[in-house]
Amino acid sequence: MGWNDDDDKNKNPWQSGGDKGPPDLDAVVRDLQRKLGGLFGGGRRGKDQEGSGGPGGGALLLIAAVVLAGWVLSGFYTIDEQDRGVVLRFGKFHSTAMPGLRWRIPFPVDRVETVNVSQTERTSYQAPMLTQDENIVDVDLIVQYRRADPKAFLFNVASAEDTLDDVIRSAIREVVGKSTLDYIITEGRADIAQRTKEIIQATLDSYGTGIQVYEVNLQDANFPSQVEASVQDAIKAREDSERMILEAQAYSNDIIPRAEGAAARELEESKGYEARAIADAEGEASRFDQVRFEYERAPEVTRQRIYLETMEGILANSTKVLLDSEGDGNLLYLPLDKLMERNRSDDDDRQNTSSMNPNDGQVPIDDRAVRGRTRTGR
Repeated sequence: MGWNDDDDKNKNPWQSGGDKGPPDLDAVVRDLQRKLGGLFGGGRRGKDQEGSGGPGGGALLLIAAVVLAGWVLSGFYTIDEQDRGVVLRFGKFHSTAMPGLRWRIPFPVDRVETVNVSQTERTSYQAPMLTQDENIVDVDLIVQYRRADPKAFLFNVASAEDTLDDVIRSAIREVVGKSTLDYIITEGRADIAQRTKEIIQATLDSYGTGIQVYEVNLQDANFPSQVEASVQDAIKAREDSERMILEAQAYSNDIIPRAEGAAARELEESKGYEARAIADAEGEASRFDQVRFEYERAPEVTRQRIYLETMEGILANSTKVLLDSEGDGNLLYLPLDKLMERNRSDDDDRQNTSSMNPNDGQVPIDDRAVRGRTRTGR
């Protein structure tokens, strides 16, 4: 139905009455004013005006502008200092947003995922495992890490933190499987933690997880409670073995220097004996030469002297007492004990003289005395 039909005259926006003619501009302006007034003024005069059926095209445009402005404003967002924003455009990586006030194309075009890259996270792993020497050890491991690369953390693997847990289990089992029980529970804890950290980080880097491992601590490493008694016995045996080894080393450190000192003393004594024997031999040879020289000059006197000296040496060590049976037969008192003591004293004097004189206590023969005795004998 057209606007000029008689039955619908009031629906013609360009006519205020029923007459057909050019539109009244004042009426058109008033009509627009009434509609705008109804939109912003609460419809105060809407009931008194004709044709107030609802907002017109201008109001729709205004509403659309308001909605558009709200949609645009919804694109503003803030990234905290410890976070990084990963902007996804239609679900695909677009850029990385730094901390501060940022803007993105609002939904459904862009979406922002925030990742904390400053906070240190920690995860633990505790389980029994087999050592190199086929023993079982309970290990309690703490791993501290950060999400260093937001893009890699979100996109390279399905779940970076689940991957981290799997890598931790694999790494600690590999390191423990290459170490002995004694090394793990005693001095090897720091080395076990460092080797585990290196394996974890290398594996995470190869997967591209974007995780940086900062520290790995081996909180506890001990044998299971079921075998505690047996392990304690083994530890005691090891301690006893170490103690005995230390005692043996101490004995070795004591006896070897003493043996070396005794050997050096024996060597020096042998050198002294050698010098003394040589000197004694040279003295005997010299004495023999002197006796031979005198014997050649006075054989009877020298022979008599040699005989007397020899008998004196023999009888000095004898306990027999010789008496002249051709005496007057009187009873003689012989102090045998005093004689024995004198003999021992004479022996000691001869030994002392022998130790000081290479000629073994023999006084060299005086040529003048020999010559005098020879004259007397003659």
